[in-house]
Amino acid sequence: MTIAPKLRPSLRRRSPGLLVERELWESGTVVVVGVDEVGRGAWAGPLTVGAAVVPRDRRVYKIRDSKLLVEVEREALFARVASWVEAWGVGHASAAECDELGMSDAQRLAARRAMADLGVVPDRVIVDGNWDFVGGARRIVRGDRTSLSIATASVLAKVTRDRIMREQADQFPAYNFEANKGYPCPVHKAALQALGPSAIHRRSWVFMDHLMWNGLSRHIRPDPQMELPLEH
Repeated sequence: MTIAPKLRPSLRRRSPGLLVERELWESGTVVVVGVDEVGRGAWAGPLTVGAAVVPRDRRVYKIRDSKLLVEVEREALFARVASWVEAWGVGHASAAECDELGMSDAQRLAARRAMADLGVVPDRVIVDGNWDFVGGARRIVRGDRTSLSIATASVLAKVTRDRIMREQADQFPAYNFEANKGYPCPVHKAALQALGPSAIHRRSWVFMDHLMWNGLSRHIRPDPQMELPLEH
């Protein structure tokens, strides 16, 4: 098993805890699931949601919000975290589903898939942020930095999605997915301007309006306002 590098000094005092989880356990809740998403702001690839159930009596150190860790730190943690949790699951919504459904419904879809992949029935779900994209969840702003369950879900989701994007990089080498994972960056933008979008780009996004299209069809979702009946 790969040993995770020592935490950088800037991260040592940012350890997520179990304050919310213990509150729920002490109230009689048995299965507490932490949920987080990654990939919402990407231009290409899936939107991914992770779900995790952490043990009450065993800890894995060095877990932080996945955005605070560099890739080598996340990869080194992944196997240890995956074997430590009591249950975990990851769900995806593809780029095509993000286009077809819109980002909010795509995130709900990925969350349903993550919960199905979890393999256990939750008694309570806690999510990062101020939007409940699971349904019936407790929302925790900055939960990925304060809740160990949510931070764990974020690491599992991020590493899983990053691995998918590295595999896609072999199919679409011009876009540098192995480095940017589908997120905006100068190299990615230049490739889009020169080549147009790939098969895994989200084609309904506004920034696609002025790109060169190379035989792929542009997906444009109907404007809900256009479907309203005319007033007489």
